[in-house]
Amino acid sequence: MNVLNIPGSQSTPSITADWAAGRLVMSGDSYPENSFDFFGQVINWIERYLKEGEAPLCLELHLVYMNTSSVKAMMDIFDMLEEFHGQGRQVRVDWFYDPRNERVLGLADEFREDCTFPFEICVDAR
Repeated sequence: MNVLNIPGSQSTPSITADWAAGRLVMSGDSYPENSFDFFGQVINWIERYLKEGEAPLCLELHLVYMNTSSVKAMMDIFDMLEEFHGQGRQVRVDWFYDPRNERVLGLADEFREDCTFPFEICVDAR
């Protein structure tokens, strides 16, 4: 369970997690039919890593679109990061966006307002 590799689809982001590097990357659109099921394994991986892993955790996001239930799942993830950050765990979010997509920039900025851990919003050069 140290490895998490979920191929992306038309409605779900690709997700790769590297336990040794302390890195989890999500890329693409996110409007799965059942966000609870889809993000459940991601939330479980993050929680397990923050309890058992030793290196800092970096969540790298390259999300283009998120529906309401995906936003809720992301809020749960950020709440968990905030909780562990409060306990002294090193966590960070690097959210990359296409400058032509101002909605994503606005969404990332709204999330960042509620977080005390390092949270960078960067132009995606890919």
